Amino acid sequence: MDTRDDGRLDGNDEGFDGDDGRDGFERRTAPYRRELLTHCYRMLGSVHEAEDLVQETMLRAWLAYDRYDAARASLRTWLYRIATNRCLTALRGRTRRPLPSGLVGALEDPGAPMTLGAEVPWLEPFPDQGATGPVLGAGGAAGDPAGVVVARGSLRLALIASMQLLPPRQRAVLILRDVLAWPASEVAEALGTSTASVNSALQRARARLGEAGLTEDEVTEPPEQEQRAVIDRYLRAFENADLDALRTLLTQDVVLEMPPVLNWYVGPDAYVAFIARVFAMRGTDWRLRPTTANGQPALAAYVRAPGDDTHRLHTLQVFTADHGAVSHTVVFQLPTVFAAFGLPEVWEG
Repeated sequence: MDTRDDGRLDGNDEGFDGDDGRDGFERRTAPYRRELLTHCYRMLGSVHEAEDLVQETMLRAWLAYDRYDAARASLRTWLYRIATNRCLTALRGRTRRPLPSGLVGALEDPGAPMTLGAEVPWLEPFPDQGATGPVLGAGGAAGDPAGVVVARGSLRLALIASMQLLPPRQRAVLILRDVLAWPASEVAEALGTSTASVNSALQRARARLGEAGLTEDEVTEPPEQEQRAVIDRYLRAFENADLDALRTLLTQDVVLEMPPVLNWYVGPDAYVAFIARVFAMRGTDWRLRPTTANGQPALAAYVRAPGDDTHRLHTLQVFTADHGAVSHTVVFQLPTVFAAFGLPEVWEG
């Protein structure tokens, strides 16, 4: 069977009854929209681009709907095939979406001038609200460390960033095999290649993730209660501008990065010194609202400037928090991110 990227299936054209119509199509495909969004996000690293690709997937599926044959593929599988190939087409000729730590070296001076990477298409976080579950699919070959990491942390920010290092087709194979647990033969059919090529691409993708140093600790979800306790303490310390309390919540190799700013730092000294710089620049009157992103704790930060009577949206901060401490903070200042999370521009406390 040849699966084209427009969703058409060659051969038997038997499909749904002709009178199923647009309403029937919408009813049948609606349950898959959210998971298709997460799939396209894993491929693209961008929520707004993923939303566009889901819309395109549904349009192409609708155009080919009368030729869909349920005896040859489930509707879910058919939609994933279309979405994956549309993502691969969208990724042709594009640069990857990194975080600053994947693009330039860390700085030692927290007072260094801020350098904007205005031309960089940055990796974006994924809003958890409305998600059907943190992991849609659970693959990973037994005994293969990289495969297990991918299966357990399919939406964690560290994994999505590492996936950006892979060529698009390797990325697709990795997601279909290790996240969605598709058989190699089915992946080969979806991508128009051989099973041997799929197995080879998967092996190379896992090896590349291993070389990138991705660990299970970075993508395994700690207990929710443990994370909440750490972030609640972080929130209080930040709102109180208590730098000493903030320091006690950081690991010795903590990372702080802030796309679209290229500056990023390692270690509690640099981290706390940079936050002190932020307080000096922006003031110390902050309000932080808890939320989640990529299955991780996050805080929407609002600041009231001197002379202003309103707390205004400043950043979205996404945390890796485990073992009672914060090991990685990614602070997003991108309007596209604020829009994806539906964050109000002013504090609504």
